[in-house]
Amino acid sequence: MLYWLMKRVFIGPLLHLFFRPSIEGAENIPAEGGAVLASNHLAVSDSFFLPLKVRRRVTFTAKLEYFTQPGIKGLFKKWFFSGVGQIPIDRSSGSAAQAALDTGIRLLREGHLLGIYPEGTRSPDGRLYKGKTGMARIVLEARVPVIPVAMFGTDRANPIGSKMWKPTKIHIKVGEPLDFSRYYGLAGDRFVERSITDEIMYTLMELSGQEYVDLYAAKAKELMGVAATGPMVPRQSAPPADADRAARIKAG
Repeated sequence: MLYWLMKRVFIGPLLHLFFRPSIEGAENIPAEGGAVLASNHLAVSDSFFLPLKVRRRVTFTAKLEYFTQPGIKGLFKKWFFSGVGQIPIDRSSGSAAQAALDTGIRLLREGHLLGIYPEGTRSPDGRLYKGKTGMARIVLEARVPVIPVAMFGTDRANPIGSKMWKPTKIHIKVGEPLDFSRYYGLAGDRFVERSITDEIMYTLMELSGQEYVDLYAAKAKELMGVAATGPMVPRQSAPPADADRAARIKAG
């Protein structure tokens, strides 16, 4: 009930008013049954606009910290993120990461739409980064299709580090479902999972028009930090080659 109140009463009307979001290819999202919505990730607001324009409920996994902060502010955060369809996931250890995978598999087997950002974190510069294979493991175990989704404009509406959102036209493009049934029974094969992940990322690159970078986004952020801090960072903290790559990434 809270999810639909947030979508239709509290937040949804304001988002429609200020950002005029539109969606293309919504017919590619199945009317029922489990499926993964695999999206590029430009801003925190991606997790608001995608559920807003999809008729079915979309569930995203979110950092456990969003739900465990103490005090009134923490209670509000927990209420808010629960209301927009996010569930807490602890990723602090190997066993916790496995629990996150298991949660995703369970939701899909129960017939839910699960939103996943294959890059694992927001793009630091608007480009599309290498996908993580955990998504492929979930798809193989749950035996569901993957629906590629490209977000446009959320990075301008909600730039990294900004506290206020800027009214900007938001557009969502949904591609045709990707069927990986030929790989069912091969979950755990790292070559198969990498192949599936790369196929999804290639589709997202074509759908979004973003430049692809064969590097994990988290690593790119780390390298950008190295390049930005310069002499303040001990030389041994990053190989020279990494620093050079960081400069090239930042220069774009």
